[in-house]
Amino acid sequence: MKIKPSLALLLSFCILLPALAQTQPGAPPPQPPQQQQPVDDKDDVVRITTNLVQVDAVVTKDGKVVTNLTADDFELYQDGKKQTITSFTYISNVPNVPGTAAPPKPRDKNAEVPPAPHPVNPNEPRRTIALVVDDLGMSAQSIGLARKQLKKFINEQLQPNDLVAIIRTGGELGVLQQFTNDKRVLSRAIERLRWNHCSRVGLDVFRSVGSILDGGILGSPCGGGSLSTTGRSLRFILDGMARLPGRKSLVLFSDDLAREEQDASFDYERLRGQSLEGESSGNRALDGFGNTTDFSGMLQRLAEKAIRASVVIYSVDTQGLMPIGPTAADSFNGRNITDQINRLLASRSELLWRRREGGELIARQTGGFQIRNSNSFKLDQILEDQSGYYLLGYRPGEETFNRKFHHIKAKVKRSGMTLRTRFGFFGVSEEEANKNRFTAVDAANLALASPFRAQDINVDITTFFANDQTTGSVARSFVYIEAKDMTFKPVNDRHQTSFELHGVIFGDNGSIVSQVIRGAKVSLSQSDYEYALRNGIALTFDIPVKSTGALQVRIAARDKASSRIGSAGQFVDVPDLSKKKLAVSGVILGTASDATGQELANPGARRFAPNADVYFVYMIFNATNESGALRNLVMQVKLFRDDTNVYTGPEVPVKTAANQKDPSRVVASGSVRLPPELEPGSYYLQVAVTETGGKNKPVRVVQWVDFEIQK
Repeated sequence: MKIKPSLALLLSFCILLPALAQTQPGAPPPQPPQQQQPVDDKDDVVRITTNLVQVDAVVTKDGKVVTNLTADDFELYQDGKKQTITSFTYISNVPNVPGTAAPPKPRDKNAEVPPAPHPVNPNEPRRTIALVVDDLGMSAQSIGLARKQLKKFINEQLQPNDLVAIIRTGGELGVLQQFTNDKRVLSRAIERLRWNHCSRVGLDVFRSVGSILDGGILGSPCGGGSLSTTGRSLRFILDGMARLPGRKSLVLFSDDLAREEQDASFDYERLRGQSLEGESSGNRALDGFGNTTDFSGMLQRLAEKAIRASVVIYSVDTQGLMPIGPTAADSFNGRNITDQINRLLASRSELLWRRREGGELIARQTGGFQIRNSNSFKLDQILEDQSGYYLLGYRPGEETFNRKFHHIKAKVKRSGMTLRTRFGFFGVSEEEANKNRFTAVDAANLALASPFRAQDINVDITTFFANDQTTGSVARSFVYIEAKDMTFKPVNDRHQTSFELHGVIFGDNGSIVSQVIRGAKVSLSQSDYEYALRNGIALTFDIPVKSTGALQVRIAARDKASSRIGSAGQFVDVPDLSKKKLAVSGVILGTASDATGQELANPGARRFAPNADVYFVYMIFNATNESGALRNLVMQVKLFRDDTNVYTGPEVPVKTAANQKDPSRVVASGSVRLPPELEPGSYYLQVAVTETGGKNKPVRVVQWVDFEIQK
């Protein structure tokens, strides 16, 4: 099955394949059967019950885990009151004594793929680690560094019994892979890590001085993935990890997990010493921070959730050893250049400190620590810290369950040792906390979005905003499904498969804005079936949109015959068209399926070969000015690999499709030939549309779309 929409119709309101014309609303899909987990003494690590409070603690000396202590070596306090330790044990997470584990065997350079891993014995000691890449809060520069360090970690430090998952906070919870020790799966997941154009951090860790004033790269067109969106993603991840047995760790990689979110990171007009609206720059704060939103409460709730889920959080400040001084990209003019540079140093130094505050908070409160000022990320220290832990238990008094926060403090009596444990807990028993843990809707959504279910169907989506004056706004997704992952049954002379598509839109505060469930039945002839096995199934899926801003779209496909699930997600920026400002929809990529280039083949996959001609199409909203005339619009295309610009096209007049009914909403298109020397990997295409020739300052809007180059 394939899709061949014309460029003029790609962004219209009525594209729907025959396969979905047969669909009918269905009930929420049943959850796939859960695998039975073995029961052992490590299933309940952190326990908060009416007759037992049990917490975990790690003791180190000179950076190494200490394993030979007894209960008499510890003191345990609740709210400053010493408790009698009634239960005590040490749990090892590695088969060998910490510090003596055999290093992994070097990989055979002549082998095409790493050797297949041996199955993990559930009764053997193991480390369960979620490597969470906060692409909503990382620059393209940092994503590239994280990819490098994660590859090194997987190739050199992963032990056979370690279970690892690689998860993104933005858009693809669950699409990468489940917890596994298969280096091939983990390596593929690392390769798919890419900068999120809705990140609250731009291409670089620091925005260059002059980038706003000289019309340079503006960064996110979505207004930035907010801290609350990252928090909601972490909540999903912790909910999933709570269902796994034993003590787990979550390593959070982020440039920006602050305790407060500012309106803007810098005000470069003030930085240059210029006045705004007649106000002297000396009367304003040097850092330019405006109104702030305090996320301390959200971070503390995440820490509490992690504590009850037996998850230790480690945070990695991926800004690393970032120089704060001027670079070649910074531009200064006017007088007092020295003063401008001093302001720059102070502002960037404070920004680095602010961005890491939240990560340090949740790590410290859950018994972990933060890695900062390091380009290597020191993942070996985190792995060493996970080699084992002590369980300390005591009987709580009646006053413990008063719904107030209780501080926990543990001490080790021997000198020269460091102890870390949980910061505390709220006085609510596990029975009460779990009573109304999930609603039916939450459970269904978690089953589809959780990174801990088997993701056995390869699903990709390209989502963009579409609007029709009569029908309204939708998030339109081109969905690509790997046909070989589906269950086809022969029926007469055709091949049939049935599946369900479950679509959810989350708002910035984590609430469900809209959701749609449809069933689909696909019946293919022999030739179409063979085509689908080679090229996948392509279809469209619309979800109504009733709010504006940066929204997160998730779509999951469930094969009815096997209950296999695959999911994908993407951010979509929904503009407020009532403000009559220039706006651009998402960008659709594809290859030409006819000689004229007026039809696109499989726009959902976004995979191309070097030297290929890539066609793109998008819609411009409010394309006319106040007098009703078409704005004077020019377009420029750029290609990026991480934060490196690999191609810049010329500024050209916007090419619009013919016979457009509404002059204020025009479909624009273009093409770019990929340079033949580009290496395989993840890339971004940036489309910038600028209104020129007016009396006012040029208006510029930017959209991004990611794609892969494959040879």
